[in-house]
Amino acid sequence: MSALRVVFMGTPEFAVASLEALIQGEVNVVAVITAPDKAQGRGQELKGSPVKVCALKHNVPALQPVNLKAPEFIDQLKLYKADLQVVVAFRMLPEVVWKMPRLGTFNLHASLLPQYRGAAPINWAIINGEKETGVTTFFLRHEIDMGNIIFKEREPIHSTDDAGSLYERLMNKGAQLVVKTVQAIEADNYHLTEQPVSGELKAAPKIFKETCAINWHHSSEAIRNFVRGLCPYPAAWTRVHEKVYKIFEVESMPASSGSRDHAWETDNKTYLRFRTGDGWVSVKELQPEGRKRMTIDEFFRGNRI
Repeated sequence: MSALRVVFMGTPEFAVASLEALIQGEVNVVAVITAPDKAQGRGQELKGSPVKVCALKHNVPALQPVNLKAPEFIDQLKLYKADLQVVVAFRMLPEVVWKMPRLGTFNLHASLLPQYRGAAPINWAIINGEKETGVTTFFLRHEIDMGNIIFKEREPIHSTDDAGSLYERLMNKGAQLVVKTVQAIEADNYHLTEQPVSGELKAAPKIFKETCAINWHHSSEAIRNFVRGLCPYPAAWTRVHEKVYKIFEVESMPASSGSRDHAWETDNKTYLRFRTGDGWVSVKELQPEGRKRMTIDEFFRGNRI
């Protein structure tokens, strides 16, 4: 096992792959920092984060601070005497935390930095019609996603990808990059690249419900990218007769497909299509309010618009 003492910080499923890869790679993970337990489900039962579940499975201590600046947490963290801290999908860290280890703290980001700094890089890369993205490791500093780059790995974005399929590939590719980065830091065998602070840089801001409303005046291809970039979560949506429908998949159609006099059309049997800025799109999967996700054929078996 590596002599390096590593503290891992993360919360969601995306971070679990990296934690598992470190443990399987015999990296000495001495503690995990993750979010407090949350009430979930109909019974509002308190449940630990995916990272906590993984840590406990491997008998790794899991700390769950509410306040990362709290003196009692800082004192507890110091007891683990970490040489290095690894952050994957976690909160913003105060300086007193990220500066604590002698070798620093690095983060895994799901884009090719400096492009797509921010909370939702996977979604925005697809929404913007990119053909390529990737994962990056970099050392933390004050500015978010701005630290010196350690390594990058590229990943193609296929025309059939949605945010879910790309998430899976970047999660696994990122896990291997985290292990590679830890090994390189331990061997002092890496070269840092400074990030540019300006230029033609695309951002990846947090996505809210209002962000997900479909603008049917955009081109068919832009709408298709928008829908797949938000699928399966949080999902693009639109209103029809004052009812909200989440849209998970659409198919582009030529301008001659429907009438110029209508914004949307359906035969209530086989198709539901919307006019766009340059043609039409046909809905393939949707979810009415209060119902499950279904194909358009499944929807019309028991519903009408």
